[in-house]
Parts: sequence; C-alpha cells; structure tokens
Amino acid sequence: MLTIDHLPDFLSDTLACYWERFSEQLSPDTQALMQRIETQPELSRQIARVWACSDYAANLCIENPEILAQLIDSDDLHQPSVSGLRESLQSALNELTAMPAETTDDAWQSLLKQVLRQFQKAQMLRLIWRDVTQQSSVRETAADVSLLAEVCLDVTLELLYQRLSDKLGVPVGEYSGDAQQLVVLGMGKLGAGELNLSSDIDLIFAYPEPGETESGTSCQQFFLKLGQQLIDALDAVTADGFVFRVDMRLRPYGSEGVLVCSFDAMENYYQLQGRDWERYAMIKARAVAGDLEAGQELLDRLRPFSYRRYLDFSAIESLRSMKLQINKQVRRKGMHEDIKLGAGGIREVEFIVQALQMVHGGRDKQLQQVSLYKAMDMIVEGEYLPEDTIQQLRNAYNFLRDLEHKLQAFANKQTQSLPDNAEEQKRVAVAMAFPNIKGASWDMLMDVLEQHREIVRGHFKEVIHLEDEDDDAARHDVDVTALASLWQGEKEAEAAQEQLAQLGFENPVGSVEVLLEFKSSRLYKTLPNESRQRFARFMPLMLATLAQEKTPSLGLSRVMILVNAVARRTAYLVLLSENPNAMKQFVQLCTASPFVAEFLSQHPVLLDELLTSVQQPPGKQALEEELAQGILRIPEDSVEEQMEFLRYFKQCHTLQVAAAQITGSMTVMKVSDYLTFTAEAILEQVLALCWQELTRKHGFPVNGDGQHGAMDFVVIAYGKLGGIELSYLSDLDVVFIHDGALDEETVVAQGQRAINSREFYTRLAQRIMSMLGTQTVSGKLYEIDMRLRPSGESGLLVTTLPAFEKYQRNEAWTWEHQALVRSRAVAGSTNMGRAFELLRAKILQETRDKDSLTKDVVKMRQRMRDELTRKAGNKAKNPAFVLKQAKGGIVDIEFMVQYIVLSGARDCPDLTEFSDNMRILEAAERCDVLSGGDIQVLMEAYLALRSTLHEFALQQIDSNTLSDDDAAAVLDPLSDTRDKVVMVWNKLFPDNTKESRAAL
Repeated sequence: MLTIDHLPDFLSDTLACYWERFSEQLSPDTQALMQRIETQPELSRQIARVWACSDYAANLCIENPEILAQLIDSDDLHQPSVSGLRESLQSALNELTAMPAETTDDAWQSLLKQVLRQFQKAQMLRLIWRDVTQQSSVRETAADVSLLAEVCLDVTLELLYQRLSDKLGVPVGEYSGDAQQLVVLGMGKLGAGELNLSSDIDLIFAYPEPGETESGTSCQQFFLKLGQQLIDALDAVTADGFVFRVDMRLRPYGSEGVLVCSFDAMENYYQLQGRDWERYAMIKARAVAGDLEAGQELLDRLRPFSYRRYLDFSAIESLRSMKLQINKQVRRKGMHEDIKLGAGGIREVEFIVQALQMVHGGRDKQLQQVSLYKAMDMIVEGEYLPEDTIQQLRNAYNFLRDLEHKLQAFANKQTQSLPDNAEEQKRVAVAMAFPNIKGASWDMLMDVLEQHREIVRGHFKEVIHLEDEDDDAARHDVDVTALASLWQGEKEAEAAQEQLAQLGFENPVGSVEVLLEFKSSRLYKTLPNESRQRFARFMPLMLATLAQEKTPSLGLSRVMILVNAVARRTAYLVLLSENPNAMKQFVQLCTASPFVAEFLSQHPVLLDELLTSVQQPPGKQALEEELAQGILRIPEDSVEEQMEFLRYFKQCHTLQVAAAQITGSMTVMKVSDYLTFTAEAILEQVLALCWQELTRKHGFPVNGDGQHGAMDFVVIAYGKLGGIELSYLSDLDVVFIHDGALDEETVVAQGQRAINSREFYTRLAQRIMSMLGTQTVSGKLYEIDMRLRPSGESGLLVTTLPAFEKYQRNEAWTWEHQALVRSRAVAGSTNMGRAFELLRAKILQETRDKDSLTKDVVKMRQRMRDELTRKAGNKAKNPAFVLKQAKGGIVDIEFMVQYIVLSGARDCPDLTEFSDNMRILEAAERCDVLSGGDIQVLMEAYLALRSTLHEFALQQIDSNTLSDDDAAAVLDPLSDTRDKVVMVWNKLFPDNTKESRAAL
C-alpha cells in the first residue's frame, strides 16, 4: 500500500482505488516497481501526493507503469531541469531514420506521432510530479514546459524538413542564393518562456525570402506543406493523445491568412495593417524553432511595430478597451471564478506590465522583455512603479500561476476556472498545501486568493484607469423615497396618480394601471422573495429616472416590455440598479424607440453595453479588431460558442448605432455606414472561421495556377450591403466567386480527406450561409439572398470569375447590370476582390444603345412597382411603402442612378469607382450627366427619404398602425421632395414612350 499518513483522511479511498488498479496493470517486467515503491517510504509518500492532486498523473502511471519506472531509474523526477532533453528526444526518434527508404509517408508520420506522444507523456508526468511535490517553483515549472515545447517543435521540424527536402529539394532564396529554413515564432506564454502545464502553443510561421527548390516548388508552397506537417505532428489527436494544441490564429490576417509568409510580407502587414491588439501580442514574440538567427532578424525588423520611439500613452487606452471587452465576456458567460480573466486575475497583472512596456519601451530598451518576470524587474529598475507595488504583483502572480498549474494538472485540461465540486476543491487545496498538506482548507485558500485578487485589482485601476463599472456607491441623483412607498402599495390609486402627475407623467392614470397590472400578475406573484426585493430597489429608481424624460408614461409602457421579459432573471435589474449611467441610457433609449425596447427585451444581455456611455460607435477598423479579439478568446473547435459571440457582436453594435441615431450623434448616412461595416466585419470573420474549419478537414484547395495555401475566394455584396446602405433589418445580397481548379483535389496532410477543389469552395459557401443563417438561441445573424448570382436560383452556388464574366457579357439582363452597379467585394481574397472590381468597371463601361437601355430600365421599374403594389395590398398605402416604392420614392432615385452609370460610364469612367448612390451622384455632377441642381435634388431627396425610413424602423411604424391622418402627417412634408424627384425622372426619361408614361 501507499504511505498516506501525511495526507488528509478523505483521500484514503481514492488512493486505495488507484493502488488497486495500479497493481492489476503491472506486468511481470514491472512487478519490481511495486516492491520498490512499498520499500521506499519517501517514494511512496510522493506517489500518494501526486496521485491525490492529479487524476491525470495517476491514470498515466496506471496505464504506462514503464514510464514511471524509467523516471525513477533515471532520477529525472528530482532534477531541476533535464539536461540533454533534446538529445533524449532525438535518441527516441532514431528508429525513424533507420526505416527503409520505401516506407510510406503515412507509416513514417504515424511512428513520429507515437514517439512524440510517449516522450511528452513522460515529461508531463515529471513536470507535474515536481510541481505537486514542491521541488519546482512556479517559474521553473513554466520554463520547463516551455523548453519541452521548444524541443518538440525544433526536433520535429528538423526531421520533417529533411524528409520534405529529400522529396522536393532544398528551398533556395531568390536574392541570397542561400538555403532557406522555416522560422517558428512562439507567441504568448511560449514566447515568454512561461507556459502553463496544459497550454496551447501560439505560433507564427515565416521564411526569409521568396525562391524555389531545384524541382521548381516555390518557397511558399514548400514551407506551407512543412508547416501543415508540423502542426499535424504535434496537434493531431491519436490513440496516444496529442503533444501540444497548436493555435495559429495570431498570424497576419488571422485564420483566413496564409499559413506561412515571407519576412517582407510580414513586415508590410504589421506596418500597414497591424492592429493594437497585435502590438500587444508581438511583445511576447520569440523565435523558438527552425532558423533562430533568421528569426531574430525578423523580430528586429518588427520591433518598431510594438515599441514606438515616443511615449505611447495610447497603448493604455488600447489595453483598457481590450480589458473592457474581456470584462463583458466574463459577465456574459458567468466567468467570475476564472482566475485568469476574472477581476484581479492573471490577465490584469499581465496588462499592468505590458501597458508600461508599450508606453515606455520605445525609449527604454530594457523594458523590451518577452518574460513577464524580467519585465517586472526592469520596471522596478526604471522606477516606473514602486518596488513594493511590483513585489505585491509578483507575489500575486506567483500565487495565481501556481493555482493555475494545480487546476490544470488535476485532469490535464486547459482551465482557469475554480472547481465547484467539493471533493475537487479539497484536492486542489491539498495540491496547494494550504496552509499545509494535512490540514488543507479550501476556504482558507479562497481567502488568500481573494486578498491577492483585491491587490491586483487596485493596482490595475491605478495603472489602466478603468472605471469601476460595479461601483455600488454610485448615486442615481434621484429622490426615490416617495416612489418606494408607491411601489410597495402604501398609497391609494388616486394618491399614486397625483404623485406621478407631479413628477411630470403625461398619463398618470395609465401609468398607475400599468404598475398595478404587473404587481397583480401571476408572473410577479410567483417570484421568490429575493427577486421581489430586487424589484423593490429597481422600480423606484426606474420611475424616478423616467420622470426626467419628456414622456415618462410612454417610456414606462416601453420599459415594462423588458421588465416583463427579465422578471425571472432579476440579475439584469441589479445591473441597472447599481449603474446609474446604464439606467439612464436604458430609460432614454426605450422611451425614444419601441424598436430598442423590443430589441433589449429579446436580448437583455445587451444591457451590459449600457455600462459605458454610447455616443459615437467605433470605426470600421475598431469593429474588426474587437470582433477578431473576441473570436481569439474562444477555442477554435467551439463552433457553437463562436456563433453565439458573432450574434452578440451584431446585436451589441445594432444597439450602439440605434442609440447614436436616437441621441442625434449619427446621421442617416453614418447609420448605414456603421451597420454595413458591422456586417462586413462579421462576414470577414465568418469566412475565416469556415475556411479554418474546412482546411483542417480537407487541406488546401488548388487554384487555377496550380498553387495552394491562399484563399482564392471572394464575397461580392449587392444591394444595400453593396451600396453601403444597410438598415436595421436588412438581408444580405451576396455572390460567391472562387478560383478553384476543377480537376485538382485539395492538398492534404495526414488525417485529412482530399476533395475536389471546386467542391471545397462550394462547401465553403454552404458553411458560410449556414453560420450566418442558422437560428440559435440568440437568433440569426442575417438572412442571406443569393438570387443575384448568375442564372439566379437555378445557377451554381459559387462561380469562377471567367464564368461570371461570360454570363455578364452574354446572358445577363439589363436589370442584372443595374444590380452590378451596387456591387463590390467585401470579404475574402484581396487579389480576387481587385480582379472583380476591374471586371465590374469594364462591364459597366461597355457601350450600350441608349434607347434600348432607356426602354429596359423604365419597363423594369414599372413592372417592379406593379408587382410589389399588388403583393402589398392595403399596405401599399403605408408611408414606408410609399416612400420607397411609389412615384418619386427611393427606388426611383436608385433606378436613375443605375441608368446614369450604364449610359454614361463609357464616357465618364469615374461613375464606376463607387457602389453607393451618393458618391455616384457626386461623380455624375463632375461628369455633367445632370445639372448640379438636379443632382442636388436627388441627393437631398435620397437622404430625407432614407432618414424617414430609418426613423420608421426605430419607431416600428412600417405596418398597418397609422391612421390616414397620421400617414398624411408623415407623407405631406415629403410631398414636395417626391415631386422634385419625379421632375428629374421626366428629364432623364423624356415622356416619349408608352413605358415611360406608365412608369410615372
């Protein structure tokens, strides 16, 4: 039996069960191992302690007793670090080099994976053993895990490079004439040399310069294949498990970017397109495998991207924004017990240190450290923070990382969440030996954890200046005393009505009825006492805040939509009660717009967005960065979580733009721009995620030039998305174009299944549509309309650019060329996007018979109006329909713009530069297609009509809700505007045909 007198009694049954299983598994060759354990008390004590703290280690010993025996015999369990780790792995892999030359790739790679995984198991057992028995400090453990990753990467890369070179030849640089090798950059904790016990490894692949092998394979293709093989060797899950999970999403352009690129391409990307969060990530970059000398050269070239020559205080703002996004994730997913992302956690310590590195590192080279520990030392030396502050942060960081190691060692899972199982909690306390092994106490451990987190949180606020969105002492600046008694029912109805009237409620009788109806509802009566107490706090605050609005009674009726929706989830009411700014914005927005009230009731999680003032939403680049960062925080294989985050992102920014429109800080043009930019950012990420998923399964498709590795696929937007004119509820009109080779299969690595390259792109399009259109608990992202593709609904889902051109030139109707006016590339391959834009311009600039064009356009407009009016029935009298489809409406203006382009682009190519109506009209004025006065009429009318429709959306009045008088009140002020549009129409299409007279 094991010696367990040094451990708490509750572990005896668990350890007895493990020992019994261990005894049953021993072969005759390893029977001596049990006798050795039983006759060496200290060894027995250590095994008991390790098994008590790690189910993973216990099961590994039981299933692989020879590994434990080998570690005991070599005395590696007691060595501070294993000397000759690289040599040990190379020795284990010697049998690969001895395999016959005719050995298949599959057999060779299978053996490689098996040896790597057996080696990793032995080393992980050694690392966990030393960590749990306190033979290794937190910092030493992190360094040892990092060394293991580097050795596995470098040795494996060396073998794969040699084998691939034997097949394809050695890649040689075009400029230098030197042999080229892959550079592997370690990012994050690998770059810092501070990996966790169960970390992913974040990598970026690069090579020095273009060139080719003697067989004619380009460096790009050679290193792409090599990179795929390296990832597969380490990341693939086999019967023996995996070596390290590999994450490549930090490379340029993220998941949709090429897997490997040249140094010049890397430098150009970071100089021209690098984002703030990538500056933050690049601080940790370090060459960890391959050509280390060349890797350092690359990092020297990239260094100015992270470290600016001046004092860069914008870095703090960037980190503050990143932290706010993490806080939202923590609240949304209930991750408060996460010791990495939660308040006062590991990430806050890292942010403090890296903020000071980014601000001062350009001038103070000593701060340019990949290691957090070394950076802390340099911060003290440079007097950027007091020594006692850094010591507090260092102590907290060591404690948090130590606890993180124990959490991950328990089951070899990448987790930072505190367990909620009582027995697991006690075992974690034993692993931490807190306050000692025998008397381990979870409660005492949590007390010390909370002390450390509070210290970190305080220093974080001082450095990053993050507002305390959970400050319970903040005041709402309202008097709720009298309203509290009103809510509690201490006043008669008449007295309550009088009180609300004095507060400015325009319909106090109706408001009191609303409150009484809710309190007497079954919903409220069946609430638990705690929820009622929350209502007792929330309702007076909400009523007092409503009293500051111009129409509080109207606001109350709208606010109660959400109150009813979240009555059984009163945490949302607590959020509003504790945050005056959120309460004020909530009341203001709901009072102003029933759309917002309904939207928030459907997605109450968005109340979190009201914690900070919503005035001017971020720009396009900031949107893309925010979405990319959010996706990076989600595991690559968690598709459901990715889909939910994408929907949350869209809903969040829909709310922000609605708020900006309501408060008057955003014009109608900007509203459409912002909604369009949001859709584009989502499309780009959805495409990247789908590409990543399919390439993981099927490898890389081959393009028309016989190359592979890049995404030869582009999403073309039509309609409102193409015209940068999305509204709140718009569909997305898209067409997919690719350059997949019809007769080539995808290039695969071991474990992947090859499919036809064009089939790959068809599946990619299907996956994109599924991710966008699938109904989840949070709804759909967008409705997708593919009817504008060549041959419409009967056409192929994806098409090549030559096929698209052939269709447009030989088969497309005039209305399809009209649609092409409002098309543009919005996601995917930059090169294919440029090729499409050139083709679009050529087609639009073709010579057309003006009489035939006029006839086609006028005829189509009349046909469209007749058909839509027939389908609308009585709704055809609604202002929303009239302003869009009736004479002098938005669609008339759009048809005129399209006619101007198709008829005039041959003589004035500027007309094809943009796809949105306003800039096309500006070009038309420069080209003298219409008089300046007529152009002004169309532009002003277009803005006025669209602004009214946006307001309809916010007020939800595009249905049969308006009386004739109300409809007239909306339409009459715009009557003159529409008449002027009709006058321009008649100038553009002279009244000399039957179709023209019918159209208007």
